[in-house]
Amino acid sequence: MNRIARAIEMVVLHGRWLVTPFLLGLRVGLGALLYTFVIKLVNFLTQIQQISEEEVIVGILKLVDLSLTANLLLIVICSSYENFVARIDPASQIRWPEGLIGIGFSGMKQKLLGSIVAIAAVNVLEWFIDVDRSVDNTKLGWVVGILLTFATVMLVLAVADRLDETQRRKNQKPRANEVAEE
Repeated sequence: MNRIARAIEMVVLHGRWLVTPFLLGLRVGLGALLYTFVIKLVNFLTQIQQISEEEVIVGILKLVDLSLTANLLLIVICSSYENFVARIDPASQIRWPEGLIGIGFSGMKQKLLGSIVAIAAVNVLEWFIDVDRSVDNTKLGWVVGILLTFATVMLVLAVADRLDETQRRKNQKPRANEVAEE
């Protein structure tokens, strides 16, 4: 029975590599987002002299929105790989930004929700700046409501993670050398 259990464990454990094609697909999506960003940037720059100040701000916010979405994808790709496929040794990747490696699942949730809230906030800001042209109070209400919902969820998850971390520290038994020092 022990051999069967080990075989099942090996199949399940090695199944984590099946996530890799999804992550590579997200990497392709990041390239597509870059292409979209460049096209929007070129269009924005070619029209900048003919548009109003509000349209300039909205154009910049749309570029910020794409940039935040790219950051979100990068967080998902890197942290998913490290958390679910294979560990990345920070010592061997000294030039990599700290925010891309060593992100635990809790940290990943916070970064994801933070990015989503920032993207939603940019969209709300676009609505407020462009309110004269697209006055639809119902849609604006939904956009603000969704932003507040994401912000509330982020806050609740942060509190839950903090409580979980505090509880884990309380439940840890002191090590032999810590007991001897007391």
